[in-house]
Amino acid sequence: MRRLENRVALVTAAGSGMGKASAERFASEGAHVIVSDLDEAAAIKVADHIAESGGSAVAAGCDVGDLDQVRSLIDRIGKDHGILHVLYNHAGIPGPAGMDVELSAWTKAIDINQRSAFYATSYALPLLREAAGHASIIFTASVSGMVGSPFSPLYSMTKGGVVLLMRSLAVRLGPEGIRSNAILPAMIETPMLSEFFGREPGADIEDLKANYMASVPLGRVAGPEEIASVAAFLASDDASWVTGVALPVDGGFLAK
Repeated sequence: MRRLENRVALVTAAGSGMGKASAERFASEGAHVIVSDLDEAAAIKVADHIAESGGSAVAAGCDVGDLDQVRSLIDRIGKDHGILHVLYNHAGIPGPAGMDVELSAWTKAIDINQRSAFYATSYALPLLREAAGHASIIFTASVSGMVGSPFSPLYSMTKGGVVLLMRSLAVRLGPEGIRSNAILPAMIETPMLSEFFGREPGADIEDLKANYMASVPLGRVAGPEEIASVAAFLASDDASWVTGVALPVDGGFLAK
C-alpha cells in the first residue's frame, strides 16, 4: 500500500532510531520526506538510502532547540512545496535523571522536548492548512508521559506536556480538518535506550533494562520499525477519524 502517495512529510530527529525508521516507512508509502536531524551527515545518509530504495527524500540539518533553524526549515518547505501533509515532531532527549538538575539541563529538556514541537507546529500551520483536510500532526511522547517515572520526573513532565499539547491541538485544529495524535513508546531498541538507562551514576544498564522488560507483558523490546508502522497509520487517511489520541505502543506496559 502507498497510503502517502504525493504527500509531503517532515520528520524531525530522523537520522537514527525511530525517526529514521519512520522517514523510511513514509517514503516507502509514497511520501516525499524531509529528513531532518541535528546531525546533518546522518540525515543525508538516510535520505540517500531512501533515494537508493526508489523513494523521494531530502536531508535537512536542523537543531530543533534553535527556533531560528526550525523556522528556516519550515520556510524552506514552504518555498519548495507550498504544502505539508505530515508533521512528525519526533525529536526528544532523555534529559537528566533525579531532582538535582542544573537549570541549563532543565531548560534544554524543555526546549527540545516541548518548545520545539510547539513552535514547529505553529510555524507549519499555514502549510498544513494547504493539505485541505489531509494534514496529520504526530508527536512522540512516552509511556512516561502517562505514568510517573521514579527515575526522571523531568522527562515525565516534558512528555506529559506533549500529550496535553497534542490533545489541545486536536480540539483547536479539528474543525480545520487537521488531525493531531501522539505515539507513546515504551522500551524501543534505539541508540538512545542505553543513554536513557545510563543517566544515574553507576547504573547497571543491562540490569535496569531487564527489570523494565519484566514489566512489559509481551516480554521483549520493540524495534524502531514497530513505531514507524504506527506513525504511517496516523499519517495516512486510514486514520482519518483518529485525532486527540495518545496511542501506547508499549507491549502492554500501560495495560497493567
